[in-house]
Amino acid sequence: MSANDFMAPFSLDIDLAEGIMRNPTNHIVRRASDMRGYYADEAALDRLIEENGDPVHYEVFERPVPLDQGQLMFCISKLYPGRVGDEYFFTKGHYHEVLETAEIYLALCGRGYMLMKTPDDSLCVAETMARGRMVYVPPCWAHRSVNTGDDPLISFCVYPGEAGHNYGDIESQGFPKRVYFRDGKEQIV
Repeated sequence: MSANDFMAPFSLDIDLAEGIMRNPTNHIVRRASDMRGYYADEAALDRLIEENGDPVHYEVFERPVPLDQGQLMFCISKLYPGRVGDEYFFTKGHYHEVLETAEIYLALCGRGYMLMKTPDDSLCVAETMARGRMVYVPPCWAHRSVNTGDDPLISFCVYPGEAGHNYGDIESQGFPKRVYFRDGKEQIV
């Protein structure tokens, strides 16, 4: 292997206070209108969009690496606080295209849950996310972040470069459980 065959090492800055990656190569912004079909109360989502000018639900900051085995993809996910009706804001959620790949989420600030499910919906688990808490998402589990706090839920995520994202199955199947604010408290139903 020659020197020309090696990927150049690099570094970047992460603003932990703001929950952003400085100078990301990719900056994905998901607004409320991008979440149509995901929430239980579509009328509440329409009201939120109309009354609040299509607010940002979450952002993802990435500096992609080659999508090859052996590489590690990483990102910062910033999920804003809020509710659609009585359901807390969440990310779309996904499986990995290479189903047998895992992911790690390290919560940098905020609080909420990592909601995870198996493809046949036989298992659905909610792991607490809070500053300094790491959640391990095993292979074959769909996962989505849910923000139950008053501040952004910010996570640092790492997964295999070849993993890819499959959002389509979640868009059509959803999750068997949801997180609501009811009777003055968080409820996973």
